[in-house]
Amino acid sequence: MSPAQAKKISRRIFVKKLIRHLFFITIGAIIAAFALEAFLVPNDIIDGGIIGISMIISHLTKWNLGLLVIILNIPFILMALSKMGKMFIAQTAYASIILAVALNFFYGYKVTGDVTLATVFGGIILGVGVGLILKNEGSLDGTEILSLMVSKKFGFSVGEFIMGLNIFIYLAAGKVFSWESAMYSILTYFVASKVIDVVMEGLNSSKSVRIISDDAGIIGEALIERLDISVTYLKGIGGYSGQDKDIIYCVISRLELPKMIEIIKEIDPRAFVSVVDVHETYGGRGRKRIDKI
Repeated sequence: MSPAQAKKISRRIFVKKLIRHLFFITIGAIIAAFALEAFLVPNDIIDGGIIGISMIISHLTKWNLGLLVIILNIPFILMALSKMGKMFIAQTAYASIILAVALNFFYGYKVTGDVTLATVFGGIILGVGVGLILKNEGSLDGTEILSLMVSKKFGFSVGEFIMGLNIFIYLAAGKVFSWESAMYSILTYFVASKVIDVVMEGLNSSKSVRIISDDAGIIGEALIERLDISVTYLKGIGGYSGQDKDIIYCVISRLELPKMIEIIKEIDPRAFVSVVDVHETYGGRGRKRIDKI
């Protein structure tokens, strides 16, 4: 393949990826806007981060919520230009604009006045929207960008910074709306965060398993035969004994894990087993391919 052909193929792949990302970011922003305007805003429930701050300011000043989201995100986007990838910044700006337009489209549309229903279903729908955007390399909230920069400079973790900022926002919500509203807002944030995890990682969560045993060959054969999975043998050296060790490595579904542990214990009750959650895998010749789970 000539360099020109390779470049053309690479460009085509990039364009397809960009179109796919923009499509899902658009859908995600529209879903998030629907959750905000149809469930949360009419019931005085707020989100965290920049959107939450925008909702409080909009309530106090009656300024347009979509416009506030864009204005408050601009400084963070500009701040991140030299730190984050250009594509991420562009897609974040695009997501904010689509969100702002969709917020105005759904303005005044109220699905329910039941605060509990609004909290649960608003959180679920918001989580789906935000999860789609994050999964496609975009963001709705400038505080996520800020948290990455602050964590590197001051030693805070990203989660600690976002949690600290959101505590401040929910305290402000308690003063502006009511403490009951602030508590519902925290519950919405919790529901949305769990749904985001599901969207990002998928329902069919998988596990990466490493098995160290003197009977590694027998265990490997049993796993292949009884679970119909692919395994890989790695070489290791015992830290204390200095002896060569065979290590079995494989990726299985969450539902297969109990059966795997049962098989291992049958053959070698003293085998060491390490299990880690898997979010993405690519390629491989095994029976199962797990893509972005």
